[in-house]
Amino acid sequence: MTNTVTDPSRLQLRWSIYGLLIAVSAGMMLGRILAVDSLDKVGLEQTRLAKIPAALVEKKKELAASGLAGKALDQELSRLEAKWREHARLCRPFLSANDRSRWCTVRALVEPDMRVAGAPYAIDKVIQQPNWDTIDMVKHGDHLYSSKPELLATLMAGVYWPIYRLTGATLGTHPYEIGRFMLVAFNVIPLIVYFVLLAKLIERFGTTDWGRLFVMAGATFATFLTTFAVTINNHGPAAVCVAAALYAAVRILFDGEHRLRYFIVAGLVAALAVTNELPAAAFAGLLTVILLWRAPRGTLLGFLPAAVVVAAAFFATNWIAHGTLQLAYMHRSGADNWYDYSYQRNGRQIESYWRHPAGVDCGEASLSTYAFHALVGHHGIFSLTPIWLLSAVGLLLWLWKARDPRLRWLAAGILAISVVCVTFYLGQPQINRNYGGMTSGLRWVFWFAPLWLLAMLPTADALASRRWSRGLALVLLALSVLSVSYPTWNPWTPPWIMRFLQYVGWVA
Repeated sequence: MTNTVTDPSRLQLRWSIYGLLIAVSAGMMLGRILAVDSLDKVGLEQTRLAKIPAALVEKKKELAASGLAGKALDQELSRLEAKWREHARLCRPFLSANDRSRWCTVRALVEPDMRVAGAPYAIDKVIQQPNWDTIDMVKHGDHLYSSKPELLATLMAGVYWPIYRLTGATLGTHPYEIGRFMLVAFNVIPLIVYFVLLAKLIERFGTTDWGRLFVMAGATFATFLTTFAVTINNHGPAAVCVAAALYAAVRILFDGEHRLRYFIVAGLVAALAVTNELPAAAFAGLLTVILLWRAPRGTLLGFLPAAVVVAAAFFATNWIAHGTLQLAYMHRSGADNWYDYSYQRNGRQIESYWRHPAGVDCGEASLSTYAFHALVGHHGIFSLTPIWLLSAVGLLLWLWKARDPRLRWLAAGILAISVVCVTFYLGQPQINRNYGGMTSGLRWVFWFAPLWLLAMLPTADALASRRWSRGLALVLLALSVLSVSYPTWNPWTPPWIMRFLQYVGWVA
């Protein structure tokens, strides 16, 4: 099974297989995006739509009795039917309050009818629309805002604006056409780039055919990044940025490539990773220190200026939205609690969901129980995606056995970042101990995927030489694919392990 990187025929064969894996994974993501819908509400919508003809007959009698007739009667009936059908519709390509929160901001930034004077990021008008409700919002001053950082939604608005200006279509009138296009643009295309960069890293550090192909199969089919490709989220972009930064750093630190463009790319995407996942600051910070140590000139001229540009955009959008550099997340206690509010929606007074959260959003009371389920329980990193066990072993193999000291430093860095960030996630106060909300996995760790896949290589290569060890690895891969595939359409659903534990009565 062992081969050398310089064998042209084997190299070409591996890249052919990488291409096949990427194509199949991309096709599956595209297929799910083209079918994306809030399917649980189809039956209810059809029931409500079926009642409209009978209701129109009754309304026609009522209007005729009042003296309305002819064209005026027909126009009023058409208006009522359109209004009732709009309110009856429940289907949409936006699958949860989480992603709708960002979509609301996008509409507020682009559509003139949805804008609030003097508050470009306010979503007060958007949430009045049928099916555009969300619980992931805060109230600051007199207006409602998405609780998410504004930069990602601003970038999405940059893609939506020319669509709106050229066609006149809106996310309100054409949610499927525009929504699915933007899902492909922001999720599928970046993930294809991500796969290619990972394939290059796998080729660079792998030593066997089987080990390389196993890790690539894991990348394309066994992480939750593809599961979440059907919904706008911050986890996929963060993982893509980490992979790009890792690739640029490897070119600089391992291959001696000191052209300025690699430093610029590394700084740009490392900072973007942080804007999508704030704990990724541990990754960006460590990368900055290493690059300053090994290549100070390129870091000062390329990496840092690029990172500063992203940081400036991140805080500028937050300042425009809220008049402060502090994120909405930071205003959740005391007298300055942006999550404690009430608001009007279509004439009805509604209290913030976060005044009385329900279910998993109440937070796990026991820290030990939370740690157990977050690591090996119903939302477990290692129980839902057991291939990460191979990554843990791989880090130890590189630390103890790698001949190249740079590999030992790479393993130490990945291990340090992983321990620091996972400890941070587990050590949150009760209100934040919610496993990421109603979701199919502990989504806060999804951005680690490129780091943990790279760390898997030495284990996969070590297992390649024996049939039984390859079989064991394949079982772990199959179980990981099971977890990733279980939420067929909507990733904002409980994991299969949680469903099973509920079925047998072990958890509420």
